[in-house]
Amino acid sequence: MDSPQPEYTIDTGNTAWTLMCATLVFLMTPALGLFYAGLAKAKNALSLMYLTMLCVAVVSFQWYLIGYSLTFSPTANFFIGDSTNFLMRGVGIKPAFEGQTIPAMVYMIFQAMFACLTPALAFGAAAERMSLGPSIVFIFVWTTLVYDIITCWVWNPNGWLFKLGAMDFAGGATVHASSGLAAVAYAMALGKRRDFNENNNTPHNVSFVYIGLALLWFGWFAFNAGSGLAADARAANSLVCTHLAACVAAVVWVCIDWIYTRKWSVVGLCTGVVAGLATITPGSGFVSPSSSLLFGLLGSIACNYAVRYKHKYGFDDALDVFTVHYVGGLVGLTLTGIFAERYIIGLGMPEGTPLEDIQIGGWLDGHWIQVPIQFAMIAAVSAWSFIVTYLILVVINLFPQMQIRLDEPDEVIGIDWAQMGERAYGYIEWEEEMIRVATRRSQQLQQQTKEAQGKKSPFRSIRRLLMINDRTTVKGVPTLIEEPVLDYGQQKAIRMAKLPTGNDILQRPTSVHTTKSAEVPPPSIEEITPEQVGQSSSGTIAHSGSSSSSTDADQKQKSRA
Repeated sequence: MDSPQPEYTIDTGNTAWTLMCATLVFLMTPALGLFYAGLAKAKNALSLMYLTMLCVAVVSFQWYLIGYSLTFSPTANFFIGDSTNFLMRGVGIKPAFEGQTIPAMVYMIFQAMFACLTPALAFGAAAERMSLGPSIVFIFVWTTLVYDIITCWVWNPNGWLFKLGAMDFAGGATVHASSGLAAVAYAMALGKRRDFNENNNTPHNVSFVYIGLALLWFGWFAFNAGSGLAADARAANSLVCTHLAACVAAVVWVCIDWIYTRKWSVVGLCTGVVAGLATITPGSGFVSPSSSLLFGLLGSIACNYAVRYKHKYGFDDALDVFTVHYVGGLVGLTLTGIFAERYIIGLGMPEGTPLEDIQIGGWLDGHWIQVPIQFAMIAAVSAWSFIVTYLILVVINLFPQMQIRLDEPDEVIGIDWAQMGERAYGYIEWEEEMIRVATRRSQQLQQQTKEAQGKKSPFRSIRRLLMINDRTTVKGVPTLIEEPVLDYGQQKAIRMAKLPTGNDILQRPTSVHTTKSAEVPPPSIEEITPEQVGQSSSGTIAHSGSSSSSTDADQKQKSRA
């Protein structure tokens, strides 16, 4: 008897493609840590690397435990999933939803990488002043109450935004909008950095920013192109749109920076790329490559001016999470409602699929209600993310030893050394080394004083009485040199010999002549005539048979001395 055929189809090519994309999306999280570390101060660089990798660890466990089921359980209601797939029960070969051609286990790990990245983005706004202690609790609770619920709304076929027809191909709402408003809530709960008004926000290592951006861009191809869960023409379109939007945004950003600063900035270039990638994320599987150029242009302009106004109004979003990811995601979601096309969506369908079976696009397809639907998604996601994140932080801060803000001394020292006991670099800063040297020197002097007090010499009183001190050596005492007297009528001048310094050695004496001249030896005592002696008494000595000036005579007098 033949075994029954399964009711689903597994495509090995799509499975391999999705698995590869999952590993590349994982790479984005440590790349983000490198990117953030370069933008921050050196004393806080390690803390950002720590937080991003911690997100991978905590969220992966949460995703296995309850997260995947709360987000993608097939029996979820319109708001949140249930316990059907807790502890990965029932997650195996069978696809998670109808129409998928990959195992549910593959879909689970691919979506887990998105969940790991999202809270890591939010930490950028709280950099350089947040305490690391509550971070594990915050990551777990935030992923459960914010990310899982929002993602269920948007990507679960039972979610209310999915049924409403909201378009978000790769995470403009679920990742960028949710993390952007969470970043705002975190920054407001913490308050400004104590040195914020000093405008000391220069990235400490632009090379880290550059390398981190390169890895982010590389992983972003899989982030967007893999979201269709198939290696087909729609995935290719998504990859091309992602690349074009990032390139246009980078050029536009550096041009705007040059207009204002007359500088070509590497940090500006990298930030522009991220702005373009965040903007095209929700529409990469819905719009054409030509439309993606406009995504990059408008997204870069909007994010650039958002960064400028953020500094103007004093909002302390340390690493521009809100102004780049949220603003970029908002622009991308709106433009998706305008430029989405049924033709692009049909690239992921089998050939011969009837047109009425393909989802309609946006305004280009005459679907005028799509933009209001996009606005409804933006409003719902933004409100939920901000309010719930702020409440989570307030509650965590109520517990002893769980304060979310660093103490002032720790903030001055830096999170790396104050809370981690580590540094991003092996060198020791000069100021700290000087403090240590001074401390050791003071301790040595105190120890010597104690030893001297413990061993009193029997002749100490006699030495003090006679004012004898054999422990002090006076160096550099100037010597007194008296000018030789040639006539008793000449006034004596006592001068102090000048001690040579490094300046005297390096600088050329002003008395040295630039032209070579034959030196005339000073006359001996026998050669001096009575007339010359008389002239010397008046302050002038002239060599017989010469017409030297008074300056030359003074120099000869000094050489004779």
